This record gives sequence, structure tokens and C-alpha cells, in this order.
Amino acid sequence: MYFLRLSEYFSKIESVSSRLAITHLLASLFKELDLEEAKPTAYLLQGRVVPLYERLEFGMGEKMVLRSIALALNLEMSYLKKEYKRIGDIGETTEKFKKEIISYDYKKLKILDVYNSLVELAKASGDGSQERKIKILANLIRSVDPLSARYLVRIPLGRLRLGFSDMTVLDALSWMTAGDKSLRKVIERAYHLRPDLGFLVFLVKKSGIGSLSDVKPTLFVPILMMRAERLSSAKEIVEKIGRCIIEPKFDGFRIQAHLKDGKARLFSRNLEDVTFMYPDIVEGIRKEIKAKELIIEGEAIGFDELTGNFLPFQQTVQRRRKYGIAEKIKEIPLKLFVFELLYLDGKDFTRHPFIERRKTLDNLIKSPDIFTSTILKTKEVITDDPKRIEMEFEEAVTEGLEGIVAKKMNGTYQPGARDWNWIKFKRSYSSQLEDTIDAIVMGYYYGKGKRNKFGIGAFLVGIYDEEEDKYKTIAKIGTGLTDEEWRRMAKMCEEVKSENKPALYDVDKQLFPDVWVEPTIVVEILADEITRSPVHTAGRVMRSSKSGQALEIDVPGFALRFPRLQRVRDDKRPEEVTTLTEVKQIYNELEKNKQ
Repeated sequence: MYFLRLSEYFSKIESVSSRLAITHLLASLFKELDLEEAKPTAYLLQGRVVPLYERLEFGMGEKMVLRSIALALNLEMSYLKKEYKRIGDIGETTEKFKKEIISYDYKKLKILDVYNSLVELAKASGDGSQERKIKILANLIRSVDPLSARYLVRIPLGRLRLGFSDMTVLDALSWMTAGDKSLRKVIERAYHLRPDLGFLVFLVKKSGIGSLSDVKPTLFVPILMMRAERLSSAKEIVEKIGRCIIEPKFDGFRIQAHLKDGKARLFSRNLEDVTFMYPDIVEGIRKEIKAKELIIEGEAIGFDELTGNFLPFQQTVQRRRKYGIAEKIKEIPLKLFVFELLYLDGKDFTRHPFIERRKTLDNLIKSPDIFTSTILKTKEVITDDPKRIEMEFEEAVTEGLEGIVAKKMNGTYQPGARDWNWIKFKRSYSSQLEDTIDAIVMGYYYGKGKRNKFGIGAFLVGIYDEEEDKYKTIAKIGTGLTDEEWRRMAKMCEEVKSENKPALYDVDKQLFPDVWVEPTIVVEILADEITRSPVHTAGRVMRSSKSGQALEIDVPGFALRFPRLQRVRDDKRPEEVTTLTEVKQIYNELEKNKQ
């Protein structure tokens, strides 16, 4: 397939707002691709040349891309910048100039030609690498047609922004194969074990859907981390899963560690390779665990070596950095509390019951002393006594931890899923909302008065409706941020702003923001309670009016009362935000406590 044909698909996807229409377009694209084009195209759809978990970035900022455009089209930089400012999109600006320069003979580059050049660009390093990157991109811009140029220049900046999630791609594979989304669960299981869209598209095209059942955990490919449900009483936990294993819940960084032949790599819950950030944990895994091949999960938390106390998240988070790592290791040493075994010496443990995974882990990690060991096991208590669960909760909170997690003894590890195999104990004492909500930033509103200098005065957030695969609004936040936090939020939003409402958003017209934002920024929100509001779409139910001419509200949506920002969750993927199902559970619990 020629890159122009792929660009035509990009253009169609960008122009539609229906998720179903995007799914059909992707299914059609996948059918049309040759086998060798499948993997590269899947990565290009993500604006990348490798899977998300591989640390290969383009390393080009806006200034470098503008220099490439100017070099390719022989433009004065001042004129290029002026037009770019007027048009507002670097892709459309490049397309405009390409259309005006009609003397060029465009080459019909294939997808693989463009992909291989972009790989070369991304891998360029060392002295003179910036100039090499600029020349590689300039040669591509010079060679392609105007439409292809529009999308080509967006890719190195991470601004392809086609408005669909990985889940849409999985549905497209099902539509390509079965003509509907009936195969979604089969494909999703393989994706959760190996979140590499290029690999999955290639495998399905080569060997069919049946081959996905052979997908197993792979060393140095992160498995999507399992998530927990939540309940607010020990009695409900016992009623739900019976005799269970109680573990403390730490408030730190979730880490998945892979080990093979003495080499270790660490991944965060959003698939980022963070090995270089935590060399103390890497060293601990290599020296303290006797295994040839291993995949484990745990929580990294800061530790005060003088007092023996755990550090709060605000201090632990300082270890998440790219520079000055050696100094911070001395100031804030980390302990990795391991609570899951997923793979050991060729054996996949994800389908084994938790009691078996835990026993194997106990034999693997001895945890002799918290002061001398870096890798430790979480403490465990087996019980079906609600009073004992309450006691464990109190002890965990007294030790400065977040709470406890109850685990079903025969429960399997379900990658990427939220299930009743794990239950977070979040006790609620009143009708007040005491837990936080993880939400996606959907857009922002221009500031007035003092906030005008930040360019942002409030932002719109939403939660995830799993059934519809859409983000739905739950709060508009305009208070509770410091000046520095407003500046940071403005900068983050500016980097991922969207010209149009993303297809995955369901927003009432009364709440349309001044600027839309792609679904990439996850924030943790605290509020007083959950109420009902007709303008919010999370949980809102519509019905046909009596005249049948329009829809009207049957049940108002959920809304957060007095919402305020707690922190930005850099460690979470957009798909990990709080779900509509969770919000319904919390709301029902709060309503019950009011009675």
C-alpha cells in the first residue's frame, strides 16, 4: 500500500465523529494491508514506530519540524511561522505550501518506505543527530504529496490525533474477521497479555483469530496490570468472596518487573519503561531473587531508614525523575513490596489460583530484613472474619499506608481487567465521598481575571463508560489549584489539544469547552459527594420525547460536588480512569449511608 492511501484513511478517520464509523474504516484498512505492512501501519496509527513500552522516541520538537518543512520547501522561516500561527495546525500548514508548489514531482512512497525512514530518524543519535533528523524528515516532506505531508509532519510531534483508543482497534480486528464485535473479548485477552497492536494485527492477518489463544506472557513485554473493585465494609467483602487473603495497600508506584538471565527491566502501569529511574530496585531484583526468568508485580514506596517508617506519596513521587537519580536514591531509598507472581522460569502463572501464586512467591522472596533488603513480600492474613479485616485495615492506616486489599483465594490474574478477585477496602463513615475519582481531562475553558494569564480558568473531566467505550463528563473544575498547578495544567493541555471533539467523548453542548483535549491526561479528583446533574453525561439516560422529534433526559447524570484536583496521575493510562460502574457503586453506597 502506498502512504498516500494510508493518508486518505487518516483523513477519513479524522473527519468522522462516530466511533462505529472509525471502527469500520480501520477494519477496511486492515483488510487492505499486505502482511508485511500490518505491524508498521498499526504503530503509525498510534503516531509511533514501536510499541508504547519501547523507549524509542522521535526526539523532535516543533522548532526542528519547522526547520525540516522550511528546508524541504525552500521557505523563509519567518513566513512559515506566520502562516503556521494563522492556520494553527502544522499539518495543514505543510499541506497548504505543498499544494502551492506545483513544480514538484511527487514520489509514490509505500508505507514501508516512510516507516523505515521514520525509524532511521528516531534512531539517529550522537553528534550531529539533530541535523540528520531534520534532513531525513525534509526528504520525506519533499517527496510526498500534499495530503501525505499533512500527516507526516504530525507524527514526530505526537499530534496525529485520530481520536480513537486501542479498544477501537481491537473492535476493528473483530469487524475485519467476523463482521461484528463478537470477537472483542478473545482479542482483548491477548492484548492484555501482550499490549502490542502491531503484533496483534500481524498475528490475526497471518494466522487468524484462533492464533490469539496461543499468546502467552513474554519477557520484557509488559502485561496490562489487573485492577481492583472496591467495597466499603469488611462484611460486604466476606459476603462477596468468602475466606480471603488480606494484604496491605501501599500508596506508591505500581511496578511490573521482568527478569531474564540476570537482566531486569521495570514497567509502570501505563506501559512506560522506567528501568533507568529505579536502579536500586533493578539491583535488588538481580541480587535478591533466585530465578532465571521472572515477571512479578509490586508497589515501590519510599522508606525512611532512620525511623523505619514509610514515606507519604508526596515524597515517594520525587523518585519519579529523569535526572539527578543517584542523589535521590540516597535521599529517598525505595522498597518494592511484591504481591503478584505472573511468570516463573517458563511457566505462565496468570491462570493459576492466587493461593498458588502466593505460595510460590513466598518461596521465591525471603524478605529477611526491611533495613537490608530492597525486595520484600507484602504481609498476608487469611481470614473470613470481618472483625479481623477491620483490624488489618486499622493497622495499615496506622502505619501510614493507604488501606488493605482483599484477594479471592482461587481467583486468577486477569490482565487489564477490574474484577472481584481483588477488592480494595475503602471504608465510608458517612454520606461524604471519602475516596478519590480518577478522571480524564477532556477540555478546558479560557481564564478570566487573574487566570487569564494562564490561558485556562477551568477544565472538564470525565470517567469511562466501558459498555460504550466512551468518556462521559462528571465535573467541571475551576478551583483548588495553585498558580503553579494552573500553569502546569495549561502546558499539558496545550501539548495535546484537539481541533475537534474527539470521537470517544460524550459531552452535553452546554458544557462544550473552549479547547478540546485528547484523552491522555489522567487526574485524581477529590469531591464532597456524588450528586445528579442534567448537564453531565456519566450515567445519564435519555428517552424519546412524546412528540418523538427529540430526546429528553429521563435520568440525570452523575456529578461531583465541590471537585478539586489532588494530583496528576502520570502513572495511569487513560483506560484506567474510574469507570461508570464504579461511580454507580459509590453513589449507591453513599445514598445508603444517608438513610
